[in-house]
Amino acid sequence: MTLRKGEKMTISIQEHMAIDVCPGPIKPIKQISDYFPRFPRGLPAAVGRSSSALRPALSQPSVSPSEAPREDEEDVDQLFGAHGTTPAEQPAKSQAPEEVVDPEGYESDDCTALGTLDFSLLYDQENNALHCTINKAKGLKPMDHNGLADPYVKLHLLPGASKTNQKISGLHNLKLTIKFQREQEANKLRTKTLRNTLNPTWNETLTYYGITDEDMIRKTLRISVCDEDKFRHNEFIGETRIPLKKLKPNQTKNFNICLEKQLPIDKTEDKSLEERGRILISLKYSSQKQGLQVGILRCAHLAAMDANGYSDPYVKIYLKPDEDKKSKHKTAVKKKTLNPEFNEEFFYEIKHGDLAKKTLEVTVWDYDIGKSNDFIGGVVLGINAKGERLKHWFDCLKNKDKKIERWHTLTNELPGAVLSD
Repeated sequence: MTLRKGEKMTISIQEHMAIDVCPGPIKPIKQISDYFPRFPRGLPAAVGRSSSALRPALSQPSVSPSEAPREDEEDVDQLFGAHGTTPAEQPAKSQAPEEVVDPEGYESDDCTALGTLDFSLLYDQENNALHCTINKAKGLKPMDHNGLADPYVKLHLLPGASKTNQKISGLHNLKLTIKFQREQEANKLRTKTLRNTLNPTWNETLTYYGITDEDMIRKTLRISVCDEDKFRHNEFIGETRIPLKKLKPNQTKNFNICLEKQLPIDKTEDKSLEERGRILISLKYSSQKQGLQVGILRCAHLAAMDANGYSDPYVKIYLKPDEDKKSKHKTAVKKKTLNPEFNEEFFYEIKHGDLAKKTLEVTVWDYDIGKSNDFIGGVVLGINAKGERLKHWFDCLKNKDKKIERWHTLTNELPGAVLSD
């Protein structure tokens, strides 16, 4: 092949593929994955360099220790053995093996397009509070015509309230839909909106109260960044989700994470019970007075039952079985609030040995004038309960003359057979 002066030589694709090919037999490749490994989505680049280091890290299951302590007092153990099981006898909850991947190393394809979010989380175990400090965002996606955005951050605990399937039409259906939306809003917190910026700095701390150790194991915090629009619906920019089990009690954990596109809600989660808020209850068995003192202290994030987005809550308690129908107690009604403070105590005269046969039913209601009061949520404490509810009752019986306070989750399950107030 001859070339004129100054003319470049062109090579066809067939000729290109034939260049620098070594003669000889083709050796089979044992595992093609050795040359093209596939790692889980979101794996940090530093971990991805060594597939051998990844396998042992992913194969180690994490098992949460049993929460219930062993005590030496034999009489209560015998009572619980006769009428139920002690918390220590319940099987320890084991968690499925999870990827040892820190969100800090997450690299999303949309990282540069959606932006990053800087925040920190702190679980205050003593006060049962989750503090979420939203610091700043950087490089957010422009959402407005001026090439900027009006961003704010919204928090949502998952799983939250779920809408029950009821075939109701007309005005009642509209009220039910509004009520459900209010319940969801009670589970959400948000920052202020900052105008015309893609690099906002909030430095705001949002707090969820009534968070228990059980919540920290099974719940996930969804953090969404949105653009506020005065004339249209607010627009979604990006989100991230943090399983609360990654947090250690009383230790602040900092995050700087790339925002992702909106992720689908897990449809497989158990929606048989709706969460309707939290209640703080204190229990104390008084040796001097020979009875049980029950304190109804406060509620947090209650479901809204009225059209104004609030409720008029009060609390009822029963100690059952109640043969004489004399165990009913009520708190005062707190007007127009989803976070009422009651600080009321009630007393039941009862022998210590008989408490193992009893259950304490606590229900929260919305007071309405001229019609039936609405049930908000309830919780049952006793030897037939589970988790924190059983542990609270057990600790009260084991520690006479000691006041023990615990937060409990209210559900839409009506204790006993009480259909109305």
